[in-house]
Amino acid sequence: MAIFRSLLFSVFAFVISSGVSAQEAEVGFGIVSENRGEPVEVTADSLAVDQATGQALFAGSVVIVQGEMRLSANEVLVFYSDGPQGVDRVEATGDVILISGEDVAESERADYDVADEVIVMTGNVLLVQGPSTLTADKMTVQLDSGTAQMSGRVKTIFQSEDN
Repeated sequence: MAIFRSLLFSVFAFVISSGVSAQEAEVGFGIVSENRGEPVEVTADSLAVDQATGQALFAGSVVIVQGEMRLSANEVLVFYSDGPQGVDRVEATGDVILISGEDVAESERADYDVADEVIVMTGNVLLVQGPSTLTADKMTVQLDSGTAQMSGRVKTIFQSEDN
């Protein structure tokens, strides 16, 4: 009975602290750190650059690493800007995996708005945080605050640390 009470308290505490509802949940995500100054390393099987449109397509086992963040996908399309940031946005498609610290998120697609520091993951989103998992249709990650909002048929599976 003590284990049941402990589990029930953990679930209640999570629900209160994370705003879990049937259609939406807000959770912590990753390590909040300043990655802007860190170098960006991109590896892929191929690269096609279109100077006229300001786009670059990385294809085949793409891996992007900057500081504590790691993104991998089948393809990544980069939209360059004329401004000081250099990159406006990034679209990753196919078997997308985003890793930050101990947190891992998977989806079919991820769109990164560089200026707003927001990543929107869509399509069978799976978030793994330690022994617990959350699934949803969409996850919006606020990189500056280290939070994520999951929406659209959210499902949570709680596991105790003992399992």
